[in-house]
Amino acid sequence: MTEPVANHDIWPTIRAEAVRDADGEPCLGGFLHEAILRHHSLMDALGALLAHKLSNPVMSPLTLLDLIGEAFTGDHYIEESVVADLQAVVTRDPATRGYSQPLLYFKGFHAIQSFRIAHHFWVSERHSLALWLQSRISEVFAVDIHPGARIGRGIMFDHATSVVIGETAVIEDDFSMLHEVTLGGTGKTGGDRHPKIGRGVMIGAGAKVLGNIRVGEGAKIGAGSVVLADVPAHSTVAGVPAKLVSFPAASFPALEMDQRFAES
Repeated sequence: MTEPVANHDIWPTIRAEAVRDADGEPCLGGFLHEAILRHHSLMDALGALLAHKLSNPVMSPLTLLDLIGEAFTGDHYIEESVVADLQAVVTRDPATRGYSQPLLYFKGFHAIQSFRIAHHFWVSERHSLALWLQSRISEVFAVDIHPGARIGRGIMFDHATSVVIGETAVIEDDFSMLHEVTLGGTGKTGGDRHPKIGRGVMIGAGAKVLGNIRVGEGAKIGAGSVVLADVPAHSTVAGVPAKLVSFPAASFPALEMDQRFAES
């Protein structure tokens, strides 16, 4: 696991890692120059990377780059969130070797930042563009997040494949979950119909949290569970349907990423 650096040192650290990796693997030199070393900031590099990944015959990389720049300029919360999300990955994922890894290669990180751009256009009443971006994010990263959802900072989607998050879902800060998680509705009911997830929650792989329910701060949901009712703060639930099984050893399980159940 990488030792974290201060927020203001993240971009210099990423550049130093790119130089090191280009020297160690010359065949990647051109890629690393294009992806990192030619850029002047983290947001410039991220914008270019996402524009390239999300482009298709309908929308060119240059058009997307302009739109992404518009979102970054129009909402400074996005940059703060990007930094917090990078710190989340580096401090929670033991497989991570440096800050450049999630920036370049982790599709969970890419999907979250792409969602933030789509959300900016959704709240700006540019719904058609936001929904187009949602579709491309789903196609490219296998992560389907409605642009109307609200997601805080310090978020980690580990692996992320087959994540689904509905329109009225709310996720507070310092949240972690693994692949194949659904935060969905329970049927055709309209309005506010998706889960509300408190700060520091961790959701294990394959869990389904359904309906307008509250998962309290610091709760943990076991892998493969189906959650249909409120989850008390600082509790662990598991099973189908999920039931209280124990209490997390840490106040905020998302920060520890411990998948085991503590003794009740």
